[in-house]
Amino acid sequence: MRIVVIGGTGLIGSKVVNGLTEHGHDAVATAPSTGVNTLTGEGLAEVLKGANAVIDVSNSPTLDGAAKQFFHTATTNLLEAEAAAGVTHHVALSVIGTDRMAQESEYFEGKQIQEKLISSGPVPYTIVHATQFFEFVGTIADSATVDGAVRLPNAFIQPMASADVAEAVAIAAVNDPVNGIIEVGGPERFRMPDLIRIALTAHADTREVVVDPDAGYWGVQIAQTTLVPGDDATLFDIRFSDWVSEAAARA
Repeated sequence: MRIVVIGGTGLIGSKVVNGLTEHGHDAVATAPSTGVNTLTGEGLAEVLKGANAVIDVSNSPTLDGAAKQFFHTATTNLLEAEAAAGVTHHVALSVIGTDRMAQESEYFEGKQIQEKLISSGPVPYTIVHATQFFEFVGTIADSATVDGAVRLPNAFIQPMASADVAEAVAIAAVNDPVNGIIEVGGPERFRMPDLIRIALTAHADTREVVVDPDAGYWGVQIAQTTLVPGDDATLFDIRFSDWVSEAAARA
């Protein structure tokens, strides 16, 4: 299969391209740096010629209101170009909890706009809802740090490795469109403060982690299960303790 990966040079996209290539597919990595820009439409018609599927793992560069314009414009341009090129499967990476967080976050409102455009668009599709990546646990801690302490809600989180996320979207792309959402997650569920303590300890970070019921997640108030997948989700194998030990050893 010829599969075009939008955002194919990033954390997830590069892994998707490598995995598809290893399995014999013609995977094409695209990004503005390769001359393909979904915001302007530059290069889309050319790169989509002969493509069977498109995987969109691109992301807004900001979490504010600009994300809404990014997802609306980029997704509209991409779907129109896919329809013109005869692409028969659009796969998009999104986030578990998007619908529950869209009311309080302009970024997640943007993700919801993206999903609605896809579901009402002209190309058969699969939306992959993934849990948070292990790679962003440190960023969560930093974003929640106030006066030297990490303040977090005691909500559940079920993160997964970026390698598993990449595998999930690649598997979706080589299968038939589901014209709906599939959920994927990691093998273990944690309370968020416990997860962050494990990560900080592994990196000899002495910041105190405080359970704060008023604290948000990227500024959004969340419920106990906002960030975890449902019972029908596909769970992948890489465990956080193994990943964080390897990451700390490389640091």
